[in-house]
Amino acid sequence: LFSKTNLLRHGAAKGTMPTVNVLRDKLFELLEVEEKFDSDKLQDEWFENLCFEFGIELDDVTSEKEMKEKQMGEASGEGLSEDVIYKIEVPANRYDLLCLEGIVSSLRIFLGKDLKPEFTVNTPQPSDIIEITVKKETQQIRPFVVCAVLRNVTFDQMRYKSFIDLQDKLHTNICRQRTLVAIGTHDLDTLKPPFTYEALPPKDIKFKPLNEEKEFTGETLFPYYETKENCKLKPFLKIIDKSPVYPVIYDSSRVVCSLPPIINGDHSKIRLDTKNVFIECTATDHTKANIVLNTVVAMFSRYCSEPFSVESVRVTYEEGGARPETPAALYPQMGSVKFETEAKYINSRIGIDIKAEDMAKLLTRMSLPAKVTDAKTGRLEVLAPCTRSDILHPCDIMEDVAIAYGYNKIAKLVPKTFTVAAQQPINKFTELTRGLMSQAGYMEVLTFALCTHDEIFENIKVRDEKKTAVSLANPRVKGFTMVRTMLLPGLLKTIAESSSYPKPIRIFEVSDVVFLDDSTETGARNERHLCAMWCDTKSGLENIQSLLRRIMEANGVGWAGGKPKGYSLRDSSSETFFKGRRADILVDGKVIGTLGILHPEVLSNFGIKSPCSALEINIEGLCTRVQQKLS
Repeated sequence: LFSKTNLLRHGAAKGTMPTVNVLRDKLFELLEVEEKFDSDKLQDEWFENLCFEFGIELDDVTSEKEMKEKQMGEASGEGLSEDVIYKIEVPANRYDLLCLEGIVSSLRIFLGKDLKPEFTVNTPQPSDIIEITVKKETQQIRPFVVCAVLRNVTFDQMRYKSFIDLQDKLHTNICRQRTLVAIGTHDLDTLKPPFTYEALPPKDIKFKPLNEEKEFTGETLFPYYETKENCKLKPFLKIIDKSPVYPVIYDSSRVVCSLPPIINGDHSKIRLDTKNVFIECTATDHTKANIVLNTVVAMFSRYCSEPFSVESVRVTYEEGGARPETPAALYPQMGSVKFETEAKYINSRIGIDIKAEDMAKLLTRMSLPAKVTDAKTGRLEVLAPCTRSDILHPCDIMEDVAIAYGYNKIAKLVPKTFTVAAQQPINKFTELTRGLMSQAGYMEVLTFALCTHDEIFENIKVRDEKKTAVSLANPRVKGFTMVRTMLLPGLLKTIAESSSYPKPIRIFEVSDVVFLDDSTETGARNERHLCAMWCDTKSGLENIQSLLRRIMEANGVGWAGGKPKGYSLRDSSSETFFKGRRADILVDGKVIGTLGILHPEVLSNFGIKSPCSALEINIEGLCTRVQQKLS
């Protein structure tokens, strides 16, 4: 069950794992390795085993010269360094391991040489605190920003390079090529707070971009980058190039700090002699912005005169801004998240038998401080620090216990039962339904199972009686607070994002929805639904009706025609659909779904201008009916 490849965790493919290049000699110096090695090979094998024990992987042992020669030929490596470089693969969700500082810190804790660092967030007096005001116009493009200040930092060439490399890796990884978050770092001593975060027409933004010789406006900068040879910024231009406004951060003297997510201003660029660093992260996802900011701060605050200290910045949103619930807040927010679990749960999932006290020690080695709160039940309290945003559930804690315990120490057992696998009938029926829909000319989409309250109630004109939808107790993302009870909102959002595509647009989804149900052990139950939608210049209701007929015929369900068996339609009261153009779908006298022309208000709520017709049915009843008929 557990093998070396399993350590590339959470379903990411080996080829997509982030790789961090570190100098071997510097790494061993910082780790304070006491072992003596007779050869480089033994040294490399020792570190490879350490990586395996910790849950990362030594991918390659190389050098700058060797890498260049492999890429460009032998002659290209002349004069380059032959110092040994370790290429280390780390899990895609371990953002704290994307730089030398994070790897060293985590391995020293794992080896018992250090304790988890305690971060200090210093908040100046109200008159001295740095503030950034977020204008409400930024909602059109990148609505969020979080900031921090590192005071009295000491850079050298290696630290500076690591500082830049971490930002690049974060941009590639969690920031999703800067679409979700963009990082800007500045020499604070060259700027004059307070700052403003604005969204302005491109022609109104004028500044000298980083490492350029002249000033550009937003209008002239993008064509320049498009035609510039070997410009690494080209892939990011499309993020905002079609927007009527560009996001921009100014200081109090109207000096441009950055044009996110593209480029920083040259005026405030970081140098080796920079002492005070202003960090800003603009984002479309507030949660990820916090993770990114905390990661940068946690990795490089160790180089401040007061190690692991950071100065907070007040972020204030104008009235009508993106965060009306907290219009003013201090960042960074580096508190730990508390989780509770039990030794019995962890032991049963891993297949070991150790005491809760021993688990707490193992978790401490994984940078997860833990203590036993109830020795009798083996209950554990685990604190996930801001650097461990990958910890979302007790199963993540269980995984770290398994790593610290040692996968090779887990006894191999013969399973107690032997079974012959077979596909679940509902899954087989789902696959057949997908094929049927594709043959009918509909394109399959896959939408998120989580959504907002408004999307499954107000936006589709459904009353919330507090008895149907499952809500998340501790949502991490503002847009994911409820579990969907219908597939329809997801398809409506897909249509809204596909408005430029040629008509008609025909899409469908076959997936699960969830309802509250006190009769089940979990308090909720899944239902497999099929939803299909037709969007065109005309409503297309007849096309949805003919699709329903094809679905019923394929499953051997004929038109009832007043008989008790078969399918039929009756007038519906669903306000999601247009009155007089809606119907409930019945099979053998039981309602399994609804079809009709979607109400104009529903379409307007999702920003759709073209008429649409849709049907949504529960296919579990159809599956059962087919099974009974075949048996």
